[in-house]
Amino acid sequence: MRLILASTSPRRHELLTLLGVPFDVVAPTFIEQVQPHLSADSQAIEFAAGKARSCVSSCPDALILGSDTLINLGSEVLGKPVDLAGAEVMLRRLAGQTHRIVTAVALAGPEPERCDVRLAEVLVTMKPLNEATLATYLRTGDSLGKAGAYSIQGGGAAFIERIEGDFTAAVGLPLQLVAEMLQQRGLSCPVDIDQLYARRPYPNWDRFHP
Repeated sequence: MRLILASTSPRRHELLTLLGVPFDVVAPTFIEQVQPHLSADSQAIEFAAGKARSCVSSCPDALILGSDTLINLGSEVLGKPVDLAGAEVMLRRLAGQTHRIVTAVALAGPEPERCDVRLAEVLVTMKPLNEATLATYLRTGDSLGKAGAYSIQGGGAAFIERIEGDFTAAVGLPLQLVAEMLQQRGLSCPVDIDQLYARRPYPNWDRFHP
């Protein structure tokens, strides 16, 4: 069965490649609009399913994988910053706090009405704010296009004290969960998941291993 990744995220492309399953990439037409005071869980589920379903008509015989990641800080939901000023505000708010990263995974098709969705969460505790580290990171531009304005697999790791949960879910695609969902739909991964998680072949994965 043909597998489609409904995402233009290079991080999700890199992670899915680690499972050893052939796939093609199709840009989803679904556009997510984060509502800060609605549940992160429900919005991530809606967005992941929307991305996957948006590709069903153009890929009717394929299994389509969509995913979305949001951050829950207290009762508020954080998506991606629109600019560096917004990124700075987010990072200042996250500093010294523990927040939830919520990543939803959806598998749509090949039956037109079928869409299975599951959720993974990671707790992230940030270090107290360091002004020099913040200024240096903002200058790199790495905070743009990232939920919460930081990348755990990149320079944003400097802000993190510890995580609780699946590192790959924090990056944006929980590989163990994806492998289970693919298996349930009859698509086996040639890679041994336990060995993959033991090797941790992705930037900063070793750094945050329990």
